[in-house]
Amino acid sequence: MSDGGETRGGGRARPASIPEGLLTVEDHLETILRGIGPLEPYDQPVVESLGLPLHQDVVAASDLPRFSQAAVDGYALRAEDVAEASASEPVVLPVVGEVHAGSDRPFAISAGTAVRIAAGAPMPKGSDSVVRRSLTDGGNARVAISASVPQGRDVRPQGDDVAAGQTVLPAGTVLGPREIGLVAALGSSRVAARPRPRVVVIATGSELREPGTHLDFDSVNDGNSFMLAAAARAAGAVAYRVGVVPDDPRTFRQVLSEQLVRADLVVTTGGIEDGDREVVRQTLAALDTVGFHDVALDPGTRHGFGRVFDEQTPIITLPGDPVAAYVGFEVFVLPAIRRLMGRAPYRRPMVHAVLASGVEVEAGKRQYLRGVFEVTHRGAKVTPVGADGEHRIGALAQSNALIVVGEDETAQNLGDTVRTLVLDRPF
Repeated sequence: MSDGGETRGGGRARPASIPEGLLTVEDHLETILRGIGPLEPYDQPVVESLGLPLHQDVVAASDLPRFSQAAVDGYALRAEDVAEASASEPVVLPVVGEVHAGSDRPFAISAGTAVRIAAGAPMPKGSDSVVRRSLTDGGNARVAISASVPQGRDVRPQGDDVAAGQTVLPAGTVLGPREIGLVAALGSSRVAARPRPRVVVIATGSELREPGTHLDFDSVNDGNSFMLAAAARAAGAVAYRVGVVPDDPRTFRQVLSEQLVRADLVVTTGGIEDGDREVVRQTLAALDTVGFHDVALDPGTRHGFGRVFDEQTPIITLPGDPVAAYVGFEVFVLPAIRRLMGRAPYRRPMVHAVLASGVEVEAGKRQYLRGVFEVTHRGAKVTPVGADGEHRIGALAQSNALIVVGEDETAQNLGDTVRTLVLDRPF
């Protein structure tokens, strides 16, 4: 559970600048990952398994190809029968039949004969090679062949690609389009894989409105729940966005309870600070199964995690400011989703890039700054985007990376090499 190689268990001491009472990023993430386990696997349609890790090895039940087949259109024959063929003295053979792919009937030839054959069709018994049509006169009853061919030319032997009994995909392999194509080609319509986590996203705040509805002078459109639901879907989860929930504990508790029937994980945004109307903290703290902590992280210091109600469904609570909510998703929710899926690594890998302009921060917290990452002819560089501010979603949308500044650091200068999370990359 490292952030660029920084782990408590790996021997890295707690950064000296972190004030007492604050958890490190690793402390809080460790609590989350220990409190969440991979979902139980089940057989599911292979086409629905894209991006999911296999729970069991895939072992070929048959050879691939299942039978020796022609690789091109032409004539199937014995290579020795055309060993003397040339352009000046072609060998003429009788054509005793025609074989197409999917014709569903076996065929055999004797010495000194040929069969017209289509690419993908099974090789007739007694034949060992295919002469391409371009090396013949294309005859139907008799064919003149103007070149010799070695034995096995343009034949795909049985089992040449995959042999029966071979482990073609080990457990843990993440299924992409090519792996799915292989599984289907071997005759499996379902695979044993862990399911996509169902993630319910809830935004709280009496000032929030659904986009497209009337705004009062002090109300704002809810963007957080849309952003987080989209991020969960991009991570491979099934995301359910719940409509805006006002700052009323009874309403929030009812909505939360109703949503658990379809949730493997609940993510909330907003309502977790110390004020009188912080509905998420007030409601969940009373359950004594959810803990709220200040984390040495900027933007967004307050975070929470626990399990709720009889279902003991895990819940991760994020700040309400958009940038803080997004950073919290990247740092805490994304690893949780990947753990539920059984995917590793849990955390997005760090890359190193040269800083295109200097930044100054306060020590004591790990800073995640918005940036634009690019690779030039001089190497990787990252440019900070926008001024500080947890509310600046416009600058967040312009970014494709987060610049990570350690807790004990106060400045990074132009030309320094910095750790960077490149967003939206598969890993």
